[in-house]
Amino acid sequence: MIRTLISLEDEDKRWLDRRAKEEGATMAQVVRTAVRRYREQCEREAGEPSMEELLQRTSGLWKGGDGLEAQLRLRGEWEEEDR
Repeated sequence: MIRTLISLEDEDKRWLDRRAKEEGATMAQVVRTAVRRYREQCEREAGEPSMEELLQRTSGLWKGGDGLEAQLRLRGEWEEEDR
């Protein structure tokens, strides 16, 4: 996670502090939630699929058996090449 410094108007900062207290969350958590929701709204308006939609679209594409087993086998090959 990246730390970011922002400047807020006094009124917005007071509102944010009240909102965080009402939600029992930190100010940073409220800001992260707001940014994520705003990003999702912008993506919807731009016609970009959400992460949920992408997961639904791609669910079941892998037909090669157990995905974890295949992943571990490939990683094992990488380790053998490093020796």
